[in-house]
Amino acid sequence: MRLNPFKALRPDPALASQVAAVPYDVVTRDEAARLAEGNPHSFLHVGRSDIDLPPDTDPHDDRVYATARAALDRFVAEGVLHRDAEPSLYVYRQEMGGRVQTGVVGCVHIDDYERNVIRKHEKTRKDKEDDRTRHVLTLDANAEPVFLTYCGNADVDRLVERASKSEPLYDFTAEDGVRHTVWRVADTRPLSEAFGLVPVAYVADGHHRSASAWRAGREKRAANPNHFGNEEYNWFLAALFPADQLAILPYNRVVKDLGGRTADQVLERLRALGQVRRTDDPVPPRAGAFCLYVDHQWYLVELDAGGIPADDPIGSLDVSLLQDRILGPILGIGDPRTDQRVDFVGGIRGTRELERRVDSGEMALAVSMYPTTLGQLMRVADAGEVMPPKSTWFEPKLRSGLLVHTLDSPETA
Repeated sequence: MRLNPFKALRPDPALASQVAAVPYDVVTRDEAARLAEGNPHSFLHVGRSDIDLPPDTDPHDDRVYATARAALDRFVAEGVLHRDAEPSLYVYRQEMGGRVQTGVVGCVHIDDYERNVIRKHEKTRKDKEDDRTRHVLTLDANAEPVFLTYCGNADVDRLVERASKSEPLYDFTAEDGVRHTVWRVADTRPLSEAFGLVPVAYVADGHHRSASAWRAGREKRAANPNHFGNEEYNWFLAALFPADQLAILPYNRVVKDLGGRTADQVLERLRALGQVRRTDDPVPPRAGAFCLYVDHQWYLVELDAGGIPADDPIGSLDVSLLQDRILGPILGIGDPRTDQRVDFVGGIRGTRELERRVDSGEMALAVSMYPTTLGQLMRVADAGEVMPPKSTWFEPKLRSGLLVHTLDSPETA
């Protein structure tokens, strides 16, 4: 696959920890506003610019995109962000809870996305694609990287290790306890050549960002009568991490009501699927098992292993088994993309959050899940299939604002 260096817009080192922000899509408008409160340098003013407009503003209002562009322009004008003089690649390390993952940040090609060299495993929603495409085109920039993964490569590992021995550009610990370290790689050719031997990459997190970057690039290509092929809009920002360093957390579920059944009736239906017993451990021990919380009690549900279609990359996923055997037939949950009776809770929030939402009366039942594996993700993507919604939750999240890719031509960048 192709990996291209770029002239990054990036923060002054003294401001990096203030600029760096969580991705736009992991926080609500109100959560983003609280995180950015009192911090005029937070990149949330670009990624979630609705925080600088009245709370009732439509998220697709023209002012949202204009405000994002104004914030980016302000950051450049005030020297919060400056542009590297030479095209570079960057090594980005994250440390969370004793676990370390180290990737490379550069630009990947929109044609590689289209040709499935960059493989996907989720469907995207048109309204979200439209929003981020407009965001890219208004900013004339990829404001946030797409999180890609790939099967490890010894040459890449060696070059990344060498780069991480130098003085970092940034090294700070964010408010959530995750340490972020970034190094600039000036001699980019060896890394680009090493990635040229990587056959495919996989979208781990950022399906809407990657689809929108592809759409924006194609729109700019079509609008340019002098398109030559080396323009920056042919590339989009990505952070590539080796799969053996990553961890997927479960993407848990909560359900508003029991579909007219009592808790005892739900449990009786579950016993027809496998073993059901009370438990004090809210974390399922293996795939094919779920922990359900209802009436202030956790239950372990272990499906009959003989009934799980191991040769089906979609049907064997726990998220599919849950929907097809429990949420749909027992609780009456329809399409989980649109059914308002089900909600999703990232594993980073823990099982206490599941208990809180049920005990408060907001929800009637919660499901703690065993996480999807990277092997399952790759198997689905390699088969050209699509995972059910909310199948994976990666942590730690990439911080936005540390490296921005603008779509200017090479001559003007």
